[in-house]
Amino acid sequence: MTAESKSSSQTRAAAAQTAIEARHLRRLGGWVPGTRIGAVAWPRVNHPTLRARLTASWNYWWQAHLVDLLVDGAVHRNDHRCAADAVALLRGIRLHNLGRWTNNYYDDMAWLGLAVERVDRHLDPMVGTSHPFALHALSSKMHRAWSPDLGGGIPWRTTDTFFNAPANGPAAILLARTGRPQRAVEMADWLHRELTLPSGLIADGVWRREGGVREFDPAVFTYCQGVTLGADVEAFRFTGDAVYLERIDALLTAVTDRMSSGGVITGAGGGDGGLFNGILARYLAFVATDLPVGAPGADDLRARAGDLVLRSADSVWEHRAIAADGLPVFGPDWHKDARVPDATGQAARKIGGAVASSRTPERDLSVQISAGMLLEAAVSVTIGSSEHTGSANLD
Repeated sequence: MTAESKSSSQTRAAAAQTAIEARHLRRLGGWVPGTRIGAVAWPRVNHPTLRARLTASWNYWWQAHLVDLLVDGAVHRNDHRCAADAVALLRGIRLHNLGRWTNNYYDDMAWLGLAVERVDRHLDPMVGTSHPFALHALSSKMHRAWSPDLGGGIPWRTTDTFFNAPANGPAAILLARTGRPQRAVEMADWLHRELTLPSGLIADGVWRREGGVREFDPAVFTYCQGVTLGADVEAFRFTGDAVYLERIDALLTAVTDRMSSGGVITGAGGGDGGLFNGILARYLAFVATDLPVGAPGADDLRARAGDLVLRSADSVWEHRAIAADGLPVFGPDWHKDARVPDATGQAARKIGGAVASSRTPERDLSVQISAGMLLEAAVSVTIGSSEHTGSANLD
């Protein structure tokens, strides 16, 4: 990898971080000192009162991924602003969540747990702070939610019996990084046993109904593939069992064949869906950087995963728009030109248990985080930045 390509990948990722900082990061409520929160839309929705600002839609799991993105910037470029903002954002999340780290959604809590673990592991030397209570609370929730009487797995949320990849995948990765690798391996195995489709892709999930009725949901999303790849890498690192290499190989093939075009990840959308492709990119990069060198076929697997990341990053950058502030705007479809959004039309909003897109998806924080994750993933691949530089351990 040339010095020029390394510099280019860093410049792109830094530009994405700067754009998000300028447009989306603010103090909680507009004034609470020592905090940050990610505004869900840019141009922002006008909330004329403090109460309206504090109770506006904020989307817990979007904030968790924003923390993760800030950690990337701090790690890749020794960016102390990103490090400080990551810690302030965790503080803002907790205050907005009424002093709690947890909520009723296991997938949300898994994402935040991963972000907290990375803040503590990577940033403590830079910011001199850690969050052991948060990490214990979130990871313990994942561990206790395991349901052997229902065939294993953890549910999507505390109030139903939908067992899905977006909860079990990140939970497995979190448990692997916090001293419970055996349960992480069980979760990785559950994902493949319960959710693998004939196409080789991982389905969304399965309902466990009364009377033992099993209702399968065959929908496929890019982030389900990403978290499964991440869980498989962690499982292989712990067990050394070649079955996980075989699973990574098969899933990479399915993703390349069915979820990419010309080597660029496909799929588009705003709202919650805006994050999906960036999550896949993060864990493709994890395969490329953290699958142990010397494992049978690892060089090929690492190269294939990294190629998807780098081609996708080139495409999203090529198709960026430039707003009046001179900073980039990225689109939800990494094959198409992005549009600079305006304040007209409906902004992202919660409908049921999910967040629907703004009229112009580029307005959504989720879409910009996703592109930022992709560009930081390209940095990881380009400079060989391994995620495993030490892990927190609760035991």
